Amino acid sequence: MLRTLNELLRFETKDPRLELVSFTSVDLSRDLSVARVYFSMLDPNGDPEPVKQGLERANGFLRSSLGRAVKIRHVPELRFAHDDSAAEAQRISSLIEGALESDQNDEQV
Repeated sequence: MLRTLNELLRFETKDPRLELVSFTSVDLSRDLSVARVYFSMLDPNGDPEPVKQGLERANGFLRSSLGRAVKIRHVPELRFAHDDSAAEAQRISSLIEGALESDQNDEQV
């Protein structure tokens, strides 16, 4: 499902808000009626709200195309959420670098 959604996003959608976006994971509910689809952006510090609006606008297209590609009886409702793990990793990396620089400065004094 994840691979199919990424292919649809990359090759079939025309919305410019969705150009630098990829889906990172899909969580299905127990009864398979809802799929929470996580997306990330190439710019981890960018505003995810326009992307989320673009995905909501393309929801019907993505869902119907997914149903044809995967050939399942009931296509789950797609709910989109921003995956901010890249931004969080970048923030933690900067904290570590700052701490290392601080330690080096303390050693020199």
